[in-house]
Amino acid sequence: MTPEVTIRNALMSDFDTILNLDFAGATTDRPAYWRGIFDRFVSTGRTGGFFLVAETGAEVIGFIIGEVRAWEFGSPPCGWVFALGVSPNFRELGIGQRMLKEISLRLKQAGVTTLRTMVDREDKLTLSFFRSQGLRTGRYIELEKPIDVI
Repeated sequence: MTPEVTIRNALMSDFDTILNLDFAGATTDRPAYWRGIFDRFVSTGRTGGFFLVAETGAEVIGFIIGEVRAWEFGSPPCGWVFALGVSPNFRELGIGQRMLKEISLRLKQAGVTTLRTMVDREDKLTLSFFRSQGLRTGRYIELEKPIDVI
């Protein structure tokens, strides 16, 4: 049975929960990374960015973060999703789908018509999720190479 879920803007009091939900792995840099994200999207009241959480009762069970980015590489403004996480206990219940739908609605209200993200090709779970939501390879291709330090 799918729990009753509310999607709302993140609050500063969500910091510890989000840090715990970050399934990328705890490293010494993760708390600093998340402090920067909270400063940028929660405490400043900045426009064009969205940091949403999904909760059931008083328990935060997921998060999604995105923003409008304009004119990167000649692209018109579009919405970027750059972080998404759902508690392992609540996966496969449509929580990620609901958060993606909500952030998509907010990005559309902000005036964009395209949604983008980047996913590590080895992250099969996240790649599968975004593909199941209709995201496909876009018109831009990411290229990279290691920079050798002499």
